[in-house]
Amino acid sequence: MDQEPKPPAQPDARYDYDRMSVSVGRSEEPAPSVTDGAPVAPPIDSVRRRKSVVREYAEAIAIAILLALVIRTLIVQAFTIPSGSMMDTLLVGDYILVNKFLFGPEVPLTDYRLPSLRLPHRGDIIVFKYPADEKRDFIKRIVGTPGDTVQVRGQQVLINGQVLDEPYVRRNPSALSHTSSPGFCGYAYACEPLVVPADSYFVMGDNRDNSQDSRYWGFVKRDKIKGKAFLIYWSWDSDRQGDRYWLRWWRLGHYIP
Repeated sequence: MDQEPKPPAQPDARYDYDRMSVSVGRSEEPAPSVTDGAPVAPPIDSVRRRKSVVREYAEAIAIAILLALVIRTLIVQAFTIPSGSMMDTLLVGDYILVNKFLFGPEVPLTDYRLPSLRLPHRGDIIVFKYPADEKRDFIKRIVGTPGDTVQVRGQQVLINGQVLDEPYVRRNPSALSHTSSPGFCGYAYACEPLVVPADSYFVMGDNRDNSQDSRYWGFVKRDKIKGKAFLIYWSWDSDRQGDRYWLRWWRLGHYIP
């Protein structure tokens, strides 16, 4: 009699779980070893972030310096009044702003000047290079423009034969009597009618008895003019006895016509 076929043998269902341990997810990198006493290097991202912040500050400072240089060279420059030659319009200790763009500023390191908005006029208070020493800056008022005939007699200035009205001039009551006589003239220029050359200006200080100006050293060339004074933004009154400074608050923001 035939024997019934036996079912196939079942595989052994026992498993070695120790060998089947599988880590799920991202494997962790081994921690860097640290030597005793040695500093740990900062992460790369932190170093890059620190460099970017330093770079941003450096760029901001560089741009600010560049803008300040451009503004000072081409647009507006600050000056201080060191002497009393322009009293009472400008006092010693006044800090003023000068418009350089108005008359066409000079491009640094070149002889080229940018186009001007207008020419200097009689009555303008200008800052210019002193003709005898161009390293020094002077400030005076324009009295004669190109083509004008200027003459100084006593306390009067004649332009083209007409007495110039000058309400801004400071008269010195203690001046010597002969200097106030109508015919007096003890200057190097303009004692006789003097024609102002082209591209030149005859300038004088408002404090006529205490001013070194065109009466002594001649004309100011057009290309030596730096700009027109237009604002007093700060003013100190010095007390020389006590070596102290007092703020002239009523002069702050005063417009100079």
